Amino acid sequence: MTEPSTLELSVLRTFSPLDGLKSENLRALARKTTVRELGQGRLLFKEGDTDKRTFYLVSGAVDLLSEGHIVGTIRGGTPDAKHPIAPILPRRCTARVATDRIEYVSIDSDLLDVLITWDQTGTYEVGELQAGSAAGDDWMTLLLQSRAFHRIPPANLQAVFMRMQRIDYAVGDTIIRQGDDGDYFYAIVQGRCLVNRETPLNREGIKLAELGMGDTFGEEALISGAKRNATVTMLTDGTLMRLGKEDFNTLLNEPMLRWVDYAAARQAVAAGSRWLDVRLPSEFEHCHFENAINVPLYFVRLKLKTLEPTVPYVVCCDNGRRSSAAAYILGERGFDTYVLRGGIAASDLAEALNSPGPGG
Repeated sequence: MTEPSTLELSVLRTFSPLDGLKSENLRALARKTTVRELGQGRLLFKEGDTDKRTFYLVSGAVDLLSEGHIVGTIRGGTPDAKHPIAPILPRRCTARVATDRIEYVSIDSDLLDVLITWDQTGTYEVGELQAGSAAGDDWMTLLLQSRAFHRIPPANLQAVFMRMQRIDYAVGDTIIRQGDDGDYFYAIVQGRCLVNRETPLNREGIKLAELGMGDTFGEEALISGAKRNATVTMLTDGTLMRLGKEDFNTLLNEPMLRWVDYAAARQAVAAGSRWLDVRLPSEFEHCHFENAINVPLYFVRLKLKTLEPTVPYVVCCDNGRRSSAAAYILGERGFDTYVLRGGIAASDLAEALNSPGPGG
């Protein structure tokens, strides 16, 4: 991977909530993000699409159409372009290029959401792991992109990293052996591994893959309870982090959170609960519930004294990931919390998220 250019980083910093990411996480995201082009009349996405991609407009203009009629236009470099283009799924409108061409950025939505949640909850709590790794935070950022970590509830991400054990291996060492019981989930911090599978016709084994920093293995046997289906050995000297089977299975489960749909959340607020919005200030300003309090996720621990311990809070964000992490933190400290299922995207503010211009 090459280092991102200053231009790429400066472009990403113009977008919300990317502008809130710590520098190391923004750099890691930039290494996996490119500015793309699209010509006039082409479509970024169509009404009804469900592809989990987050689009930002860098330059040019995009028309938003509903049932064939233009309902709005977004121009690069304007305040409207700071936010994702019509992010609600399924898409409520079609995005069509209105100028000769546009430049845009497209990011996997799950990756972005997990990265933002991790960025705002956990980095400062894993100093011991960072200090022990020449790769710094980068392996963690890469690990968060794996599908295994997309399945872990946000409130448990910190616990996963804190319970992982660091193990150094030498070239040729066997990490797991085909046919054995599953005991650990592994993540590569440094070095490379070979995945090999023995078959009845090939006792020497067939090479399946080579794995490097940020790659994971071993979760299949832990989830299914089946025997290991391949052997993994070290191709180089290296360092792995491992998580025991019991911890892995426990941390895949959702913490005890009280989820409520939008109708129940409104009833709770009408009965005296308060909206607690844990998005970044720039997201909050774009649209928010009436009388909501804005305490960004990364400030929740620092702002506990500003919250009323006797008032129930309905915690919300754009889709529920960050708010579930915040509610878990608050619940551990004795606060009475609910989490808005599906976030603002599942409320009557969804159109404000999709529309150009501020709402709320």
